[in-house]
Amino acid sequence: MSKSRVRRRATAFGTAGALVTATLIAGAVTAPTASAASASGQPSAQGWDHEARGAVIAAARAARAGVDWQDCPADWNLPKPIQCGYVTVPLDYAKPFGKQIKIAVDRIGNTGTKGERQGALLYNPGGPGGSGLRFPARVTGKSAVWAKTAEAYDFVGFDPRGVGKSAPISCVDPQEFVKAPKMDPVPGSEADKLAQRKLAREYADGCFERSGEMLPHMTTPNTARDLDVVRAALGEKKLNFLGVSYGTYLGAVYGTLFPGHVRRMVVDSVVNPSREKIWYQANLDQDVAFEQRWKDWQDWVAKNDATFHLGDTRAEVQEQWLKLRATAAKEPLGGVVGPAELISFFQSAPYYDSAWVPTADIFGKYVAGDTQALVDAAAPDLSDTVGNASSENGNAVYTAVECADAQWPTDWRTWDADNTKLHRDHPFMTWANAWMNLPCATWPVKQPPVDVKTGKGLPPVLIVQSERDAATPYGGAVELHKRFKGSRLITERDAGSHGVTGLVNPCVNDRVDTYLLTGKVDAKDVTCDPHATPKP
Repeated sequence: MSKSRVRRRATAFGTAGALVTATLIAGAVTAPTASAASASGQPSAQGWDHEARGAVIAAARAARAGVDWQDCPADWNLPKPIQCGYVTVPLDYAKPFGKQIKIAVDRIGNTGTKGERQGALLYNPGGPGGSGLRFPARVTGKSAVWAKTAEAYDFVGFDPRGVGKSAPISCVDPQEFVKAPKMDPVPGSEADKLAQRKLAREYADGCFERSGEMLPHMTTPNTARDLDVVRAALGEKKLNFLGVSYGTYLGAVYGTLFPGHVRRMVVDSVVNPSREKIWYQANLDQDVAFEQRWKDWQDWVAKNDATFHLGDTRAEVQEQWLKLRATAAKEPLGGVVGPAELISFFQSAPYYDSAWVPTADIFGKYVAGDTQALVDAAAPDLSDTVGNASSENGNAVYTAVECADAQWPTDWRTWDADNTKLHRDHPFMTWANAWMNLPCATWPVKQPPVDVKTGKGLPPVLIVQSERDAATPYGGAVELHKRFKGSRLITERDAGSHGVTGLVNPCVNDRVDTYLLTGKVDAKDVTCDPHATPKP
């Protein structure tokens, strides 16, 4: 659940599928049991629903077709020997012989011997709206964290439906989307709220004008079905999956719809899968967690005052932030960086520890008199048309999936009351997050959320989570742990970076390797010490 109108939509729920497979045709794959779940996560009266049947048909078709692997197109910017291809899936699984769309996939073979190979490991980085096509580059880039796993698995990435190279959707002209400055997210009057509500409704209308055919089918269950069809096209009888952020919800829904198709599953930085949380309440919970992690970063900045000169207490660092924000609200820096753009830039620090140093460095330069460094970092680049199109697409997919996945409040008074109250003690992200999600209040396409739970054949799932994660608060990991029987939870204590499995922490890394290579999990849940704190 990542944020950003122009704000960058990192990979959380905020900044991320679909799976299904099996067949009625002998030899293709294992067919779903009579208790196969419907799109709502509930068994239908006959045990199958139209989407489940459509997924079986599509998976059988994909298993026969396979993937026509080729060198990647030059503009995909993927280094050799990564190969690329497409998997065809139905737009609407209830109509498997109707309109088809193509899902872009890429892969790199395992680095070990043929005898060491355990199949394909598929990856989703989050969003909704994140592209997974860079995943095989962890091998070409020689990532030490993933070296052992790469010996056993082909690394396979994909763009989920609506994303990037997979029938991309759009809600507004990308160059208009990135223009700055945006309105200050914190409303100063009822007129400000009315203006933001108008923008949210116009954005939703724009989505349906530009991408209306896709939007009813832009759901996590459908992405899960797509994932299962990709599995079948790869010739894999069962799925090995790594999901981060929103990718954990994709994994949770896949595990619910296709429990017997899971071989190994690692979920990292977990979206709370409770039907009461998806997605409205989850975003409110995120606002609270962002405030906590924002304070963690300020404490760290204060401890390193000798480097950054922003104050030696959290209160002093916060005062500098408020002063900067007020200055930009009065007159945008460089004419383009107002409060909205500042939040987009500074939110990366609560998201990722890797952003702590560069964010503090640029902030320190600003206070010392160098305004340009902050303008360069926070302002949009209108010349980057490719990047701007990608940002707009990611935002469109985020909105489409979260809005369609669940029931949202339609009464503005609910939004106003909840966010006004929350803002009092958690001002950093609350209103920015509210406006980002408000198109869902008028979104006409909605479905009941999936009831995530353990089904027959689901193996132990490995859950990895930092205690102080801002984008996906810790309670989400606890909730999924309860729902997936036999799962194991690895907690990174006193840490809060979003996305734990990619960090260097042997306590975590070794257990992820062991699980993916052997299927073994610890006899009980594990708490790890935190990874190293960033150094200025």
